[in-house]
Amino acid sequence: MVIANSPSSLTILENGDRLNREEFERRYTASKIKKAELIEGIVHVASPLRFTPHGKPHSNIITWLGTYQAAIAGLEVGIEPTVRLDNDNEPQPDAVLFRIDGNARIDDDGYISGAPELIAEIAASTVFYDLHSKKRTYERSGVKEYIVWRTLDRQIDWFILENGKYSQLESDALGVMRSQEFAGLWLNVNAILSNDMSAVLQTLQTGLSTQ
Repeated sequence: MVIANSPSSLTILENGDRLNREEFERRYTASKIKKAELIEGIVHVASPLRFTPHGKPHSNIITWLGTYQAAIAGLEVGIEPTVRLDNDNEPQPDAVLFRIDGNARIDDDGYISGAPELIAEIAASTVFYDLHSKKRTYERSGVKEYIVWRTLDRQIDWFILENGKYSQLESDALGVMRSQEFAGLWLNVNAILSNDMSAVLQTLQTGLSTQ
């Protein structure tokens, strides 16, 4: 007997499912799940997010990137957009920054297709995932810069793509990280870790003034 409104095994989306992108999108659309990703053919369903280790840092990263985008023509910033990378990978990164005429484009159905130039992830309980399978996926897909804010460790890792491999971007003597892909995109690491957004935006304005 079929029970009305009961979930079908063909529409359920669960952690660890192995799917291709087409089937992942079909099940995701049919579900009530708010955030799920397909990384290396494996489904990852997000847990509820806490304010201090995720919500607030996420807001600060978006403020920083959004301020930069507002000052530089030809860029887009997005919050948790679906990104179609290939048949096995459809992440939903915490933040993206990309050029309108760059590698990424907006498909007819509104999703991003192709690798944004920069992706940022807020990693509290997802550090292993963000620094391993996701990092491999972004590296292989040609994401030029990848930022991981390890909020529980109070550390920020910024990777830059060089000859197809990620290397770590180091901060300067003043504790400032400077994007290699986006001129003037400077990050005051100590300030953002301390939730001092005034200092973060001051440093960013200094970077922008060099352009």
